[in-house]
Amino acid sequence: MRAIRVHEYGGPEAMRVEELPTPTPGAGQALLRLEAVGVNFIDVYQRSGLYKGALPFTLGLEGSGVVEAAGPGVSEVRIGDRVAYTGVPGAYAEHAVVPAARLVTLPAGLGARDGAAAMLQGMTAHYLVRATYPLKAGETCLIHAAAGGVGLLLCQLAKQAGARVIGTVSTEAKARLAREAGADEVILYTQQDFLAEVKRLTDGRGVQVVYDSVGKTTFEKGLDCLAPRGYMVLYGQSSGPVPALAPNTLNTKGSLFLTRPSLFHHVSTREELLQRAGEVLGWIAAGKLRLRIGATFPLAEAAEAHRQLEGRQTTGKVLLLP
Repeated sequence: MRAIRVHEYGGPEAMRVEELPTPTPGAGQALLRLEAVGVNFIDVYQRSGLYKGALPFTLGLEGSGVVEAAGPGVSEVRIGDRVAYTGVPGAYAEHAVVPAARLVTLPAGLGARDGAAAMLQGMTAHYLVRATYPLKAGETCLIHAAAGGVGLLLCQLAKQAGARVIGTVSTEAKARLAREAGADEVILYTQQDFLAEVKRLTDGRGVQVVYDSVGKTTFEKGLDCLAPRGYMVLYGQSSGPVPALAPNTLNTKGSLFLTRPSLFHHVSTREELLQRAGEVLGWIAAGKLRLRIGATFPLAEAAEAHRQLEGRQTTGKVLLLP
């Protein structure tokens, strides 16, 4: 099988297409023929060495396809099932062996592209709005990168909760997408100071929660966007790691809360995985949550997918198609 491997940390050029033996599933595992693979910023962090692991490795933490074989003791899925998963390394490939307990069967009407587009980003948006800071009707949130894969889903789920949504984007085209997803107000951070705009839009009161996947370039101003006892939810760092913060700063800025959650801790048991994925996939199947697949690339063009993702040239979900 073909796979995208990283032998040393670096830019997109560090990714190589290699031929590897097709793996055999062991006890509790299933072999998938991957039909769609999710591209996420965590892949960039791992490729660059911001998140370090043992070299060499196959990139990718999200995929969808068909079960081709199952090892001993597998009861969660059967051969021929169409499934999706996230959180298991090695998805940038034509086949992957995945613990069966991490697989979710796709509802009728959803294909592999839907599955690969929904798992990591869909469940991330779900836990951010439902668990990390459970948004309530009448509250106001600030969503950075509102036209990105998670951002568009966050806008929709925040509106479903009855919240007022303020989003930040870089272009007018992205602003249109954010508005279509439910954003009430959209700030073009390339033309406007988002802190000043948030203060203006909230009559100086600030927002109850900031959902920040950008990090370094937005974090400090984001704290100043919060109302007293507001929540800074930092769930990514596409612009780089945030600067060090003295805990007393949270006090002086209004008894603020700061959290740095991850999806893994919100789907650590199969029960929670099925509950969270079931709601997200069910909403998509029912038309209550819209996916936007902004770009697709052949597996061999994974480097170009990373270049466009890092260059802020993409909207919605980016997929590789083995």
